[in-house]
Amino acid sequence: MTGTGDTTLLEQNAALIEEKKQLLEQVQLLKAELSELKRLIYGSKRERFIPSDTNSKQLTLPLDENVPAETPAKVKQTISYQRVAAGEKQPQGSSRQPLPAHLPRKEVVLEPEVDTTHMRKIGEEITEELDMTPAKVFVRRYIRPRYVSKEEEFYIANLPARPIGKGIPGPGLLAHILVDKFCHHLPFYRQQKRFNQLGIKIAPSTLGNWLKPACQLLAPLYQALKFEVLHNNYLQVDESPIKVLDDTKKGKTHRGYYWTYYSPEQQVVLFDYQKGRSREGPVNMLQGYEGYIQTDGYKVYDQLLEEEGMNIILVGCMAHVRRYFEKALDNDESRAKHALLLFQQLYAIEREARDNELDALQRYELRQEKSRPIMDLLGQWIVAEYPKVLPKSSIGKAMHYLAERYNKLYVYLNDGRLEIDCAATVTT
Repeated sequence: MTGTGDTTLLEQNAALIEEKKQLLEQVQLLKAELSELKRLIYGSKRERFIPSDTNSKQLTLPLDENVPAETPAKVKQTISYQRVAAGEKQPQGSSRQPLPAHLPRKEVVLEPEVDTTHMRKIGEEITEELDMTPAKVFVRRYIRPRYVSKEEEFYIANLPARPIGKGIPGPGLLAHILVDKFCHHLPFYRQQKRFNQLGIKIAPSTLGNWLKPACQLLAPLYQALKFEVLHNNYLQVDESPIKVLDDTKKGKTHRGYYWTYYSPEQQVVLFDYQKGRSREGPVNMLQGYEGYIQTDGYKVYDQLLEEEGMNIILVGCMAHVRRYFEKALDNDESRAKHALLLFQQLYAIEREARDNELDALQRYELRQEKSRPIMDLLGQWIVAEYPKVLPKSSIGKAMHYLAERYNKLYVYLNDGRLEIDCAATVTT
């Protein structure tokens, strides 16, 4: 019969075991945070994974023979080349790419400084030089003669439609300002300096005042783009933070978000600015949408499945999952490498499809043959190994992230139009 003292010792022992478990999880978490900080400060930002040769046998996976191996077979090639002898000059332009054929050519013929009247031309040497004419700013003057008839009626032509009613900027100037600001990220105060170099004084505040009416002119184009993008039944969606100047506090900013809706098939993108990261943005944008939405693991996208008027199938992003395992290499190298090798083989199959320029049906068939067995192995592995790791460790978080989204990741196998991740076409 167990006494009261023995019961107390057992309870204390259980409490110590639980405390030890919590401390181990905390140590693992702190190690992961320290490793990530060191990586951000000193390490490479690339996520490329190259398995070491020492562990190649240990990590070999029992995959189907049709799945391409990690290391391609070596092929012997005979390579010959010609070397320019010492003292000889390299032919001009031989190491350069030819200049684009679509650019206009201005020919300059250079004759020798001798009399060539009785000489026979035997050929010519052509040297091309890339040059540029700086931007020119000009003033367009509308001259409207005024007339009066015998009946004392006055006549004058109407002014053509102008971008800003009584403003001085023409359409070309406004287009230049908008492209510099939004495509080349050139703020107004820098644009002002460029105009000063051309002898034109325009205050940054004036450029800012032109911005809103110029953007309003583009509203019909934006609506046409929105219609075009949202009438695709396959979109990739992501949200990116952006600092926005605060009107109420001078010099202060708040965090806004650009929600990006990208059509991989048409390769067109739609941006929608929202003040926050809540569900209202995509809910309002995707009202009535039917089709695939490929995203990361942000919970807001799961909530879209509950919205009325939408018929959405969520597709996972393999790149986000792979990133977690790449970060877990320092925590649990064996398990992280095992998963990364599986991801590598999945991406090798996608590369094979791109290199062979397969259409959607052919890519679907290739994935059924080669990718599906690997995804099945990945699912079996996560079920077997996830219970063995600490949930708060880096490898635990990676495996949890994969387990939660495995079914969404699997969806890309069912349609050859779908990409394996959101970065495959965007890079973007």
